[in-house]
Amino acid sequence: WRKPRRSFPKTTCEDYRLLENMNKLTSLKYMEMKDISINISRNLQDLNNKYASLQPYLDQINQIEEQVSSLEQAAYKLDAYSKKLEARFKKLEKR
Repeated sequence: WRKPRRSFPKTTCEDYRLLENMNKLTSLKYMEMKDISINISRNLQDLNNKYASLQPYLDQINQIEEQVSSLEQAAYKLDAYSKKLEARFKKLEKR
């Protein structure tokens, strides 16, 4: 008959210490992740506020772009019309 080794309780105690240390580290990592997510949330809120403050200017830019497009179309029509008038004038001039 052999006596059981005394290392079992020591090993169990070491295992618990290891688990305790791992839990502490995990807790710290979660706290870091929480801080990071809070910062991300703040930054996102700041960006949303900045975008909201820029929205009127973005709307104006879109409106100006539409007006420029309309003016461009009018300029093309006017150019085509002036070319037709010039061609008619040259025909009348030749007579």
